[in-house]
Amino acid sequence: MYSKMLILRFPKKRVGEPIVVNLVKKFNLTFNILKATIYPRKEGIMVMELSGDRKNFQKGIKYLKSLGIQVETVSQEIKKDEKICIHCGMCIAVCPTGALHIRRADMAVVFDNEKCSACELCVITCPVKAMKVKFDKNMLH
Repeated sequence: MYSKMLILRFPKKRVGEPIVVNLVKKFNLTFNILKATIYPRKEGIMVMELSGDRKNFQKGIKYLKSLGIQVETVSQEIKKDEKICIHCGMCIAVCPTGALHIRRADMAVVFDNEKCSACELCVITCPVKAMKVKFDKNMLH
């Protein structure tokens, strides 16, 4: 199974169309929407994990681009600064993927970068700014 975190930018003329449903039906792909801001008659943005057979994945991406949707891979990652984290747990409440959790033995906040979708909700929430965005220009495809 092939999987990638993607950022989709929808032009306003496409926001009312069942595009994600078509990805599932036409290309046998699965998805997990991590963040979406889509309003009628305005441009939309969606962060999602898209998974499936590599050939079908590539066909699905071509389909999206043919509709005028900008497709980008997540080009940033989140880092946790262990030196300043106070383990308050506020970030855990907003993390949609479970990348942040409490280790019960010592009640420490643990960050699993593999599960992170780079939605940045923890960055906004952290009172001591222990969660930071690291941009990586080499991750763009």
